[in-house]
Amino acid sequence: MKILAIERAVRGANFGAFTPELARAEALRAWALYQEGVVRELYFRADKTEAVLVLECTDVEEAATVLATLPMVQAGLITFELIPLRAYPGFARLFG
Repeated sequence: MKILAIERAVRGANFGAFTPELARAEALRAWALYQEGVVRELYFRADKTEAVLVLECTDVEEAATVLATLPMVQAGLITFELIPLRAYPGFARLFG
């Protein structure tokens, strides 16, 4: 199942904990998840500094478990809104 994950800053988080080392660790973990085929696409929004990921997981719970391994999530700086996606069925109306 495809899951859309939209990064959200944790309210009241200590952003002084954001360091270059943490950013590197985050990128390394994201790369590993990409190599595993769990993260299929990874973007930053053009209007905000928030990541948007497309994950391939069995369900939203698995996606939450995977994202919990990201260092910035573990540091309590970010969380993700998770949206399960399904294929668009509307084209069937064209051929019915």
